[in-house]
Amino acid sequence: MYLSKITIENFRCFGERDKKFEMSLKPGLTTLVGENDAGKSAIIDAIRYVLCTTDQEWLRIKENDFHVGANPKEIRIVCKFDDLEAHHQRAFIEYLTHDASGAKPPVFFLHWTAKETGEIMKGRPYRRIELHSGEKGEGPSIDPKVRELLSVTYLRPLRDAERALSAGRGSRLSQVLYHTEEVKSSGKPYGEGVANEELSVTGIGELADALIKNQPGIVETRKQIDNHLEKLTLLGNPICSKVEVSGAAASPDVRLRQLLEKLDLSLDEIGKPGLGSNNLLFMACELLLLAQENEGNRMLLIEEPEAHLHPQRQLQVMKTLQEEAEEKKIQIIVTTHSPNLASAIKLKGLTLIHENKAFSMAEGETKLEKSDYQFLERFLDVTKANLFFARGVMIVEGDAENILIPTLAKLIGRDFTENGVSIVNVGGVGLRRYARIFQRVHIEKDGLLKIPVACVTDLDVMPNCAPAIIDKLDKEGHVPEIKKRQWRMKHDYNEEKPLEQKYFSTEQKATGQCVRTFVSDEWTMEYNLAIGPQDDNGEFPGGLGYQTFAAAYLASKDDSLYTNKKTTSQWQEEIKKNYKKIILESEAQDGCLVEEVIASKIYNFFVNKKASKTIAAQHLSYILQLHVQRGDLSEDQLRAVLPTYLVEAIEYVTGNLILEIKDGKEGHDGE
Repeated sequence: MYLSKITIENFRCFGERDKKFEMSLKPGLTTLVGENDAGKSAIIDAIRYVLCTTDQEWLRIKENDFHVGANPKEIRIVCKFDDLEAHHQRAFIEYLTHDASGAKPPVFFLHWTAKETGEIMKGRPYRRIELHSGEKGEGPSIDPKVRELLSVTYLRPLRDAERALSAGRGSRLSQVLYHTEEVKSSGKPYGEGVANEELSVTGIGELADALIKNQPGIVETRKQIDNHLEKLTLLGNPICSKVEVSGAAASPDVRLRQLLEKLDLSLDEIGKPGLGSNNLLFMACELLLLAQENEGNRMLLIEEPEAHLHPQRQLQVMKTLQEEAEEKKIQIIVTTHSPNLASAIKLKGLTLIHENKAFSMAEGETKLEKSDYQFLERFLDVTKANLFFARGVMIVEGDAENILIPTLAKLIGRDFTENGVSIVNVGGVGLRRYARIFQRVHIEKDGLLKIPVACVTDLDVMPNCAPAIIDKLDKEGHVPEIKKRQWRMKHDYNEEKPLEQKYFSTEQKATGQCVRTFVSDEWTMEYNLAIGPQDDNGEFPGGLGYQTFAAAYLASKDDSLYTNKKTTSQWQEEIKKNYKKIILESEAQDGCLVEEVIASKIYNFFVNKKASKTIAAQHLSYILQLHVQRGDLSEDQLRAVLPTYLVEAIEYVTGNLILEIKDGKEGHDGE
């Protein structure tokens, strides 16, 4: 038996009708991810209200549980259970909903409602709570004993595990032990001829009672009390005292609870264990109890399992939870804000909560293909998994973009951190695979996943002058035949095969729904930065040629940069001298503008002079920040010389996304 669907109306952030919340679930582990205030805790609490929890916590409906603006004030939550085993069907027989044709197995619906009556009882607002069965809630109300079978185990966020495992009346440890079969069934009652090691828990209690009662000091004290009592009473009406351990006369069941409430559970180690270790102990306790549950609902709700755990322990916890869910058929629903945990979970087990909607990552729900899931489970690491918690996502194909683009965004007033944007570096492979995570199959049912995703990629078509500059010509000094090379140049395109078609096909590879691809206006990002944007006349009025050259030059000298005794001003003079030389020695050639020649010579540093693009991106980030801080470059000036595609990509992921579905097509507008 497992919870297969939950519908929530008028509860906290969830509205009603078209604003209601619906989520389908599968057996095993489901992990809810998303940014703060998306509604993850509301989902967990909704399940708790309907099913109650094994720790018998009393849950009271509060004013702020009702959705703002709800009229009338009525919360409605529906839970549907599928795959009921034979013993479940027997236990819930009068509440089941049967398929009219008999072709499908029966299911179990629970309709929970909370209504604001306007009445006051015992000084508090009276809210009527009802729980009925049936697909429409038309079935009989649920018996308290049946509801106890449905109760779930709940581990709250920032839990005090040490307190939960400490001795005390109604302690969680005593509840777990009481429901453990070995505690109830093992051992014999106290009696003559029964060895101490054979006694049950209550038998040990009875033995302790007898030993205490017959302890010489206790016996002698009782005699002295009786002597004084005899002097105080009338003749012929004797009364005697009796010393007993409290609770000794209780029923075996009550006595067992009392004894278990005196137990503590702690880690057997030197020193005081930390919060993380105590939390692991607490989880182990709850998993023990769930694994032994045979009749009721084997469901575990955990909010923020990462609490108090370092990354390696977090990964081990998720590995264990996945194994427990699969091997022992426990349904586990987890909420997390940890990219570390999200990266450790099978992608199909993730559900992204965004704008009060649930977007399952299961196969058949996204546009990911089967091979995509296998690929992503290998390469979706903790760094990339932060995309599940972002308001906007930028996917790039290299370390240079990963370093430089966030700096550019900040300098033009679109700071990624302030706007909740995650940048994901896929390293040149799998860009489309990551993009398809955000593309839905059933848009009409689920709606669009309204997270703007920008895929940034290179056009990879060099200017006609570049082959000669970067040594791509053959031995005769000619451009090799197209079939003998993997790279492309602008001359390779014509009216039959226009360059615009290459640009369009590259752009469309990952584009769809809220995902857009931004292709470099020219060859590569570094080349495009050096040459700048092209105007309506086909010219390049200005770019970041000098700054890009300086970054490339410094990157080419990286090995000696910090060991050389040159001063900063000496390096600056050397850079200016070499840049000036490039300018003076460059002229239009091979149908290229002089700006294309200069930019190609700058890019040659990354090809033949072994300058690292990553290191150059670090230098360029620093140079541009320095220019802006000194006032040499304003936000508007920088925006004007940046490649258009970079500015548009940055604005898209940091802007307000407005999406409409018209005739089955998606529309996109940035801020």
